[in-house]
Amino acid sequence: MKKQFTCGSFALIFDSESRILLCHRRDYDLWNLPGGGVEDNESPWEAVIREVKEEIGVDVEIVRLSGIYNKPDKNELCFAFICKIIHGELTLSDEADQIAYFRKTELPHNIVQKHIRRIIDGLSNGPAVFSDQFGKSSIELVRERKI
Repeated sequence: MKKQFTCGSFALIFDSESRILLCHRRDYDLWNLPGGGVEDNESPWEAVIREVKEEIGVDVEIVRLSGIYNKPDKNELCFAFICKIIHGELTLSDEADQIAYFRKTELPHNIVQKHIRRIIDGLSNGPAVFSDQFGKSSIELVRERKI
């Protein structure tokens, strides 16, 4: 049987001080990169632009691909794009109840754990990273009260 993947796309938006923009989820006490699932008939780059607009109310332009992360235990591929805001103002939504910029050394304790690696990779300014990511999701850890 052919293996099927789900895909996610996430935006790495840095300010002039190299702080990363994170949004706090309304449904779980977690901070994450703006982004989410790729819909049917949508490319990962179209998805990240749509997801950023839905979650934090701004239009972004993709600067470059930062990484592709494979979650073999979940049959999921996640794309991380360096993006810049080109229009609009940060706005709370049904998905995000807080939006803030953080220094790499001051990330919140309740950040989506796999996003930390993506942030570090994005800050490196190197070529796109291709990496496997294993382990429980942050939502699974929250449910187990480990975050």
